[in-house]
Amino acid sequence: MSDTSNLEDAAPGTRIVGAGRRQEWTGPVVNPPVWRASTHLYESTAALAEGPRHNEDGRFFYGRRGAPTQWALSEALTQIEPGAAGTVLYPSGVAAIAGVLLTVLRPGDVLLISDNAYDPSRAMGKGLLHDFGIEPRFFDPLDIPAYEAAFCERTRAVLLEAPGSLSMEVCDLPELARIARAKGAISVLDNTWASPLGFQALEKGIDITLMALTKHVGGHSDLMMGSASAGPELYARLRARAQQLGTVVSPDDAALALRGLRTLHLRLKQETDSALAIAQWLSQRAEVAQVLCPMLPGAPGHDLWKRDFTGGCGLFSFVFKGGDAAARNRFVDALGLFGIGFSWGGYESLALPIDPAAYRSCMAWPPEPASAPAPVSAGDRFGVRLAIGLEDPADLIADIEQALTAWSAP
Repeated sequence: MSDTSNLEDAAPGTRIVGAGRRQEWTGPVVNPPVWRASTHLYESTAALAEGPRHNEDGRFFYGRRGAPTQWALSEALTQIEPGAAGTVLYPSGVAAIAGVLLTVLRPGDVLLISDNAYDPSRAMGKGLLHDFGIEPRFFDPLDIPAYEAAFCERTRAVLLEAPGSLSMEVCDLPELARIARAKGAISVLDNTWASPLGFQALEKGIDITLMALTKHVGGHSDLMMGSASAGPELYARLRARAQQLGTVVSPDDAALALRGLRTLHLRLKQETDSALAIAQWLSQRAEVAQVLCPMLPGAPGHDLWKRDFTGGCGLFSFVFKGGDAAARNRFVDALGLFGIGFSWGGYESLALPIDPAAYRSCMAWPPEPASAPAPVSAGDRFGVRLAIGLEDPADLIADIEQALTAWSAP
């Protein structure tokens, strides 16, 4: 395969299979080989002098600018992100967030951060960026008038995430992005949950979209990587700043990410179908006060998810009806098919006790239900985040059911 330009109008599965597979990078084999190299050699001093005059993927220069393995991954991610001119790779999802924000912000700027963002994003705003003279301000992404009023003459960027970390709220992303652009600010979205297969961020008005490739793209819990994609002007800025910071990813990890990418659409479909079945089952349980799964009809954010998203994934949360932290922890410890650990998006299911109130500045926990026969009480605040993998959903439901017995035990 040498011509990948005809993938633009292809279905997502077809794009994923063909993306990034230029024949000059793969040779006569299916996958790009792993090019491990720091030094790139030149044929002559004239070629050496010409090297620094060009800066794009596909031109050998030095190991920090990558080689065919990294270039193939970058191009593949660009080809599945409608509207992207290019993609920059980072050694982790958090590194991608830092790389993007250090590109678009300067000392004295204000950064608006969605209050339900990933905690390392919040910590970055209050730590690294604050130390660099950037002021973080947190906002409720569900309160659009308050969001619009939060802008000032120094606001240069907005960091969004949907669904919200842990509590899974879905906000009106196109409207938040429109307001940011009208105010002269750059909108940045952490789109790890849906990926471009489930939410086409740039086409919906977002300026920069990033992912933790550690999660779905890797898919096997064995690599750390992040990415950021954007249109021509912002991509050029992201690339330049990443090179100034010496950012580079391992070609071995890039090869693993390419392998995971090829089955991304199949894994997401299976995980989404299983998650929805488990969420529906949990919504009928007396032990559960609320299921926070935007794909579930009647759940908070479902209408916006249905309007703007074309897919989802296996990550969602639920809140117990009463109980305490000890009971919640008994439930998690009793699970047999779910590992206990951070991250998600791998083939294996995970469970994590959550307390979002500790990571909020202006949003309430638990969230108000979109529709429920009984109101959520102040005591219904002990939650669990489930990352559904590729196990049979019937087996996972049986495992959750037996663990609910431990939750109920005195």
